[in-house]
Amino acid sequence: MADSAMFAGPALRRLRKREGLTQSAMAARLGISASYLNLIERNQRALSANVVIRIVDAFDYDPRALREDEAIGGIDGLARRMADERFADLGIDRDELHEFLSAAPQAAAAFARLYDDAGPAGRRDDPTQAVRREIERWRNHFADLDTRAEALADELRLSRGDTYAALAERLRERHQLAIRILPREVLPDAVRRLDLHARQLQLSEMLDPASRTFQLATQIALLEFRDEIRAIAAGAQFADDIPRHLFERHVTACAAAALVMPYGRFLRACDATAYDLPVLMRRFGVGFESLAHRLTTLQRVGQRGLPFFMVRLDRAGQFSKRYSGASGAAWLDGDASCPLWSAHRAFERAGEFCVETVTVDGSGAAPAHWLTIARSVEGRGTDTTARFVVAIGIEARLAGELAIARGLSLRADDATLIGRGCSECHVTGCPQRSLPPRGTRLQFSTIEQGMTPFRF
Repeated sequence: MADSAMFAGPALRRLRKREGLTQSAMAARLGISASYLNLIERNQRALSANVVIRIVDAFDYDPRALREDEAIGGIDGLARRMADERFADLGIDRDELHEFLSAAPQAAAAFARLYDDAGPAGRRDDPTQAVRREIERWRNHFADLDTRAEALADELRLSRGDTYAALAERLRERHQLAIRILPREVLPDAVRRLDLHARQLQLSEMLDPASRTFQLATQIALLEFRDEIRAIAAGAQFADDIPRHLFERHVTACAAAALVMPYGRFLRACDATAYDLPVLMRRFGVGFESLAHRLTTLQRVGQRGLPFFMVRLDRAGQFSKRYSGASGAAWLDGDASCPLWSAHRAFERAGEFCVETVTVDGSGAAPAHWLTIARSVEGRGTDTTARFVVAIGIEARLAGELAIARGLSLRADDATLIGRGCSECHVTGCPQRSLPPRGTRLQFSTIEQGMTPFRF
């Protein structure tokens, strides 16, 4: 996918004013015309790489400051916040958000900060929300860590042999750690334990082969990427240790996935197979959950993959994982998922892919038409009593070349209409509705009983 152009007019204008320069004087220092600088400042021209280099050289300027929108997740991050039910009646579309972000990025950042501090409507902020905001700020892609994991995968030649054996050998040679598989009764409440006294990495016998490999990769990430992981978490400036620990755990899992599914080789396999999910799972020796998570991280500059989201659901329809990546899927912010979504049926169809196109009510400025793929997964290291559903999704307009979409209609008219959970859904006449939408006035009649429990 092509990278978006950089429009940074307000940031450049503030730099010029800070330096006390007129447009003519600054244009002269950058070796461009004053009229061209004027167009850049008004966001009518994008910044070229050549001009960015000149800005850095002339003013000792950090080029990351030019991308002010990244701090709030860009246009998708702003759309996610504007999808809140408190703004539903304003009819703000994506074009307006582009204008807001382009013309007044600092004002947009101020709005985002106030929104994040207050929390979404009807919900008190908690550590998981703080962590999710930080993950979205990074678009779930930690570039330097991903690159280092890929370099280690090349060093270990993971593409040429058995990944588990190569990782086990790394732990033995580099860290003097042996692998020991323990019975469930010896390791009843854990799937992995590091015993430094015995120089062992102990794994539960309940883990399947793919999970054992991933646990080895996780331990290597903890041992060899510790400083980088802690530095990323420290930059988030969380209010206390709980979200920081949660975020470190997430970043560690990303590093492990990048080691097992090295970026370049994984993206080439995605392109070559049209993102054929069963083939990718088998080729890289991973489960569907690990594969789904990796698909949300493909945001390397100049080498981007398709923008997928990933969620994990329990039987009550609650989200235990939500990664939007670069997808712009604002509808994942609800308290619960819609029971009409076919992802719920995946619980009863173990091992099958449930593929569906959906249009989401109340998406606002965010995309509304999606292709989703859901599959049940068993809880890690359990006796199969714990089961979840993992679902991934991509905008329907981008799904035409996917192997799993062949023969499926991607027309919006053929999609299933779903909501963002009953309390945030305004679809009328839904027979599955269990709660009225917040903020609506209910209607009652003494002479008629409706087909649904709530009228509004």
